[in-house]
Amino acid sequence: MADLEKVPEVRGREQRPLLLVEDEPAMALEIESELANLGYFVMAVATQAEALEIVHSADPALLIVDRLLSGADCLSMIRTLRAEGNKTPVLFLSALASVDERIRGLKAGGDDYLTKPFAMEELVARVEALLRRSTEAAATTVRLGPLQIDLVTRAAWRGERPLELLPTEFKLLEYFMRRPRQTVTRAMLLEDIWRYRFMPETNVVDVHVGKLRRKMDCAGEPPLIRSVRGAGFILDVQC
Repeated sequence: MADLEKVPEVRGREQRPLLLVEDEPAMALEIESELANLGYFVMAVATQAEALEIVHSADPALLIVDRLLSGADCLSMIRTLRAEGNKTPVLFLSALASVDERIRGLKAGGDDYLTKPFAMEELVARVEALLRRSTEAAATTVRLGPLQIDLVTRAAWRGERPLELLPTEFKLLEYFMRRPRQTVTRAMLLEDIWRYRFMPETNVVDVHVGKLRRKMDCAGEPPLIRSVRGAGFILDVQC
């Protein structure tokens, strides 16, 4: 089990750890050593339960996952993470080399698929490509809990579900996401979203927040924006 207390303050090339999920000790040691020599900090575990704990607690920058752990297929674990809204890049390692199996891995939420046996140089190249792609995407996206917005395309998602937002609704969501668990007053929204320099008697804020809520919250999902009586609204999502 990787020890979270031993995560260093500075981790070399990648400030967040890389999570290796591999139950073959020799293979795990070889991969961990290769990446560590290149300046990456690697947390290695051998079970899906340990992997999920690390994902939820250490926020790794990349998952390198042996698809079959003690005979159990890890596709279901990645589907679970994607359903939670987790978009951490995933590189599958697998001896299942057919086109159909590679497609299954990608459809389950994998970002790349490397078949065994492989050259360590190729694994490193794919790791670096996924990290580079993730870093470039991070500059234009904002993620908070199950929510994600793309500042370039103006697209938004709750988990894997796209949100069809009008321009003002997108601005509202971005405004809330940049102030998680803070009370946002109607006066703040009128000034910063609608650019009012005085406080008119209008229900425009409540109307648009109501529309945003209805698009964000489907049946069975917990409401994310809650009203604060006499004050305004709070996006009640953990950072």
